[in-house]
Amino acid sequence: MRLDRFLATLPELGTRSRAKGLIDDGRVAVDGVPRKSARAVRAGERIAVTVPPPEPTGVEPEALPLVVLYEDAHLLAIDKPPGMVVHPAPGARRGTVVSAVLHRLGALEAGGDPERPGIVHRLDRDTSGVLLVARTPQALEGLARQFRERTLAKRYLAVVHGVVRPAAGVIDQAIGRHPRERQRMSVGTRRGRTAVTRFEVVERFRGATLLRLAPETGRTHQIRVHLAALGHPIVADRVYGGVRGRRGASVPAAVAAALEACPRQALHAEAITFAHPVSGARMEVRAALPPDLARLLESLRRTLLA
Repeated sequence: MRLDRFLATLPELGTRSRAKGLIDDGRVAVDGVPRKSARAVRAGERIAVTVPPPEPTGVEPEALPLVVLYEDAHLLAIDKPPGMVVHPAPGARRGTVVSAVLHRLGALEAGGDPERPGIVHRLDRDTSGVLLVARTPQALEGLARQFRERTLAKRYLAVVHGVVRPAAGVIDQAIGRHPRERQRMSVGTRRGRTAVTRFEVVERFRGATLLRLAPETGRTHQIRVHLAALGHPIVADRVYGGVRGRRGASVPAAVAAALEACPRQALHAEAITFAHPVSGARMEVRAALPPDLARLLESLRRTLLA
């Protein structure tokens, strides 16, 4: 039996998703060695599970501002600001997108995880841009199916360290949990899952590049991991090397100052193109570049004239 399935039989854990979360967080060891979810358990092995203290359950509505890009009876699309978590998580129980949506709409009929009602995809805390929320079960299933079957298209903008060449390309590198740092993802794992990201250069600066990216798969931290592996980490991405910039690259002092002043990872979900989950009409929802990234680009453009 798989390790995650075995752990799900224990009443203290109860569900496979709960077991997998503990495994991914490095809280499960087999004979003293952390293992992956798919690893088969064997008779006589000793499995140690470190269960964190329980978090309070339930999501409380909060009167938080939301920028609504589109809304109808089935669907809500918002422009998520940087610094806002999508749904409650350990250490981030309040101030979430879910709390703001519940305050605006009341109880959602969409169903699903009670801590993530209507949520079919997510953006990292410091990533801004388009986020879809289902308001009804039909919308939840329709959107989830499109994500599953990869029939919708997402576009991102990112400012990265270094001058990217060629003008367009494809990053095709499997992504999995980092073998030692379990909170990070990596392309250097033996059992990674297929991950593909297309990119094109929008604008080049002296020591930085604005890219438009289209992920064809939806792995955790995919764009951030792929760009770091390419040697062009996202500016101010403090997990995947964006504060240091491209190794060995020298940039003018004005460029370095502009990059260091960026308050968060320079990644923005620019647009999502999809079929309306009820009517089937083809739709595109776009979010304008937020002020902090617009200021960064203005600073970089000024360095070209210096």
